Amino acid sequence: MSQPHALPVTFRPTRTRAVLISVGTVLFAVITVVSLMLEIGPGERASFIFTAALFFGVLLLLSRPKVVAEESGVTVVNLTTRRRLEWAQILRVNLRPGDPWVFLDLSDGTSLPAMGIQPGIARQQAIGDARALRALVEERGTGTPGE
Repeated sequence: MSQPHALPVTFRPTRTRAVLISVGTVLFAVITVVSLMLEIGPGERASFIFTAALFFGVLLLLSRPKVVAEESGVTVVNLTTRRRLEWAQILRVNLRPGDPWVFLDLSDGTSLPAMGIQPGIARQQAIGDARALRALVEERGTGTPGE
């Protein structure tokens, strides 16, 4: 078993986040500049800028997911939700081939998606992060090693 990360540690899809924020910034700037160059009224200009801000907001929302592991437990931040878990609540960390992100099997019988670890653009980073989180769960929680 590899050595677990020192706590606190934050797992997030950094490349995906960088792409989303970059595209959002460029999109906002381009739409705003185009609206200023067009000969349109202030209401139409405002609607262009509002639409650009809306697109940027959606891309920021998509870049939000992360998993934060601390001494006291794990915080899973997905698109619109945040859930705090004690280490003992997490039984297993799963990242199977084809999964869009990690799933946490919980002691209440449910499974929680942890979108902060996703193999989209950076597959090897996601695999390493999933292994590190699994090691932390096995060390600090009730997870069973080797499963």
